Amino acid sequence: MAPADQASYEHYLVARQAVQEHAVNALTPTQDQKTILIIIGVYTAAILVLWNMPIIKIILSPFKLLTVGLHEFSHAIVGCLTCAKIESIEIDPDEGGVTRMRGGIPMCTLPAGYLGSSLIGAVLVMCGFNILASKVASIILGVCLLFTLWWAKNWLTRCIGLLFIGVMVFLWWLAHGEGLKYFVLFVGVMSCLYCLWDILDDLVFRKAFESDASKFAKLCGSCMSSRVWGVLWFIISLLFFVAGILIGLAAFKEDQETQKQQAQGFGW
Repeated sequence: MAPADQASYEHYLVARQAVQEHAVNALTPTQDQKTILIIIGVYTAAILVLWNMPIIKIILSPFKLLTVGLHEFSHAIVGCLTCAKIESIEIDPDEGGVTRMRGGIPMCTLPAGYLGSSLIGAVLVMCGFNILASKVASIILGVCLLFTLWWAKNWLTRCIGLLFIGVMVFLWWLAHGEGLKYFVLFVGVMSCLYCLWDILDDLVFRKAFESDASKFAKLCGSCMSSRVWGVLWFIISLLFFVAGILIGLAAFKEDQETQKQQAQGFGW
């Protein structure tokens, strides 16, 4: 190997090692981030335990209804982006929901419910690593709920939207938004887990009579069954969840005190 080529190769090795070290350092959790990871684990375990427990599962009901609302909002917003007219959004007490629209592109609007709400959940999980980011995320979540209120046609949908907007406003001013951080993180974990379970329940285990995936499979013809689409959407949703955690680890390295100081300037 010529001296010039040898020097170039050595520079390449040094640069590659630097990139690898930077990636490792970016994803190595700080002490505060380790606490957040433990909280995510506790949230996940608590949600899975409480999910179907008699009586106690009522605790999760408002959050389940919120995630249903995010699912329906995702249908609606993608409908708007594809020139559909949104007629209504309704959530029912059995943790189901429906979005009625005219027009739009079904190839986009049908998968938007699961994938959109899992993406929203992943963004909330990412922002849950930082107080200031959680405040920004709460504004985005509030806008989503306001749009849902605009399209809502029953009182349950309106009440769920107003309830969680009120909770976020209260937590915003409490201890400079520190509580908001854990609320946003919980809603994110809940939304991701609900999407994953709902996909399995409705699309893979086939407990639902007709799902978004079955409609999507009919629309696509015989290329893939609804179960295959369900597995594909499950994998994408799981990747969103993991990506939310990894990006949160890489992006928010500030300790708790620094986060509080940053958030104070955003407290209005």
